[in-house]
Amino acid sequence: MKTLLKNGLIVNVFTDTLEKENILICDGRIIGVGDYTDADADIVEDVSGKIICPGFIDGHIHIESTMLSPSEFAKAALPHGMTAIVADPHEIANVAGVRGIQYMLDASEGLPMDMYFVLPSCVPATALDETGAVLNAEDLRPFYDHPRVLGLGEMMNYPGVLANDPPVMEKIADARRLGKLINGHAPMLTGKALDKYIAAGISDDHECYDAQEAITRIRKGQWVMIRQGTAARNLEALLPLFDEPYCRRCILVTDDRHPADLIGEGDIDNVIRLAVKAGKSPLAAIRMASLQAAEYFGIRSAGAIAPGYAADLVITDDLESLNIRTVYKNGKKVVSEGVVLPFDIPRTQESIWSSIKHSFNTGVLAPQDFHIAPQNGKCRVIKLVPNQLLTEEQLETLDFTRANGIDTGRDILKLAVIERHMNTGHKGVGYIAGTGMKRGAIASSVSHDSHNLIVIGANDEDMASAANRIRSMGGGNVVVADGEILAEMPLPIGGLMSTLPAEEVAEQNEKVRRAADSLGVSEGIEPFMHMAFISLSVIPKLKMSTVGLVNVEKQTIVPLFTDLR
Repeated sequence: MKTLLKNGLIVNVFTDTLEKENILICDGRIIGVGDYTDADADIVEDVSGKIICPGFIDGHIHIESTMLSPSEFAKAALPHGMTAIVADPHEIANVAGVRGIQYMLDASEGLPMDMYFVLPSCVPATALDETGAVLNAEDLRPFYDHPRVLGLGEMMNYPGVLANDPPVMEKIADARRLGKLINGHAPMLTGKALDKYIAAGISDDHECYDAQEAITRIRKGQWVMIRQGTAARNLEALLPLFDEPYCRRCILVTDDRHPADLIGEGDIDNVIRLAVKAGKSPLAAIRMASLQAAEYFGIRSAGAIAPGYAADLVITDDLESLNIRTVYKNGKKVVSEGVVLPFDIPRTQESIWSSIKHSFNTGVLAPQDFHIAPQNGKCRVIKLVPNQLLTEEQLETLDFTRANGIDTGRDILKLAVIERHMNTGHKGVGYIAGTGMKRGAIASSVSHDSHNLIVIGANDEDMASAANRIRSMGGGNVVVADGEILAEMPLPIGGLMSTLPAEEVAEQNEKVRRAADSLGVSEGIEPFMHMAFISLSVIPKLKMSTVGLVNVEKQTIVPLFTDLR
């Protein structure tokens, strides 16, 4: 059966031009682009006035951060032109180990979207983390045989690379021996240290915070992933990369995207739209989101509209608004007039499913569990940076005669990270600035990458209430004020993902956001996404773990109080 799409303008990603050509499709492939007529096809669709783009590819995403199951993610992302993604399942792997990876592979099999994976390189992210599993090189090796496994995921443990740490280098050696790519994650690394990191075989990075850092990476041979997610919004700073010659070594990614943003704003289509609004070429942006992503990851016959390529096509009204009407995947229409057509949901192994749905193991918490004994000297406070995952260290003199050091007038609240996998009873408690919250507490089981229980609050009582509600739900997000639950979002799959349809998850996501905003959250702070990264001790400068404050550059636990007066 042959299908003809006629009278449309196609985006030629080889020449960055718009060309009026007809497209002939058979058996999921494009078999011709040119002067084909109705007589050449069994099915004819007239797309006059429309523009046809190659399907978009998100080159670095964590499905778990969307809080959707893989099938529900597909339903949410397909209307935005997403025909393929490259996902790193290190979130679920930190909770459930190899069972988590297998779940993601099983749950994404046969969907009308290609879900490729890179294997989690850092479970745990650092030696200072407490996780639900530890993955060594031998644990990862069997997965390399899977046809949708493309490489080794983001190597966050750059200190381990620089120190030639044997377990780290064994994982890298496996990937290189098999000809697999290795994703990078080394924010602010420079000079000889950066050279050594790249020379180890790490060929990309998505943690560039300004154009000069990114251009340095490109000059040293790395690919740069331009990220625009929910909390980490790097697009504006990296706009120069959309110009020649840098755009030839860049791809577009979202990394971490909440469901309300995914459904409301989009995925890679949103990144393209924002770049075009900023004056950049839509054709270059589409090339970065299709052909270049496919070529970088070695996804053969994808990312272009040309004979022999997969018929993954996005039909839109124009390249500015990028209003997507129709999507084809392997020559089959999967989105019609913006609506996803029905598809079969994969079944996962019952033993794996039951194990990842029972991942919470911690005791009931009381307000006194969040109490901090005052000491001499200044207190180290984690300072949030709007629209970034970086944090700063702020030294403050706190008043412990009232509210145990909490000072909403100076925007200083309390923060706690509680181990939730092995019931060790470990918890790190300290202070955080920059949330803007004036009352109440928010809590979550989503805290990268160990995904322990994390809480921010203006008083110990609400912090305990919020933490205990997360525990009783088996994971999720919650907002509490004056002992009352204002909004909640259960995430029973590993404490990370919902079992509900995407639209319902997005609605819950909006409700907990609005509830958190009602507590006074500052502009530029997405409360749950920013909170999720406060425990990720591989992004500078100061983070909180279950065993205390972490100096990221030195990878050491530092005391809450200093000797400075």
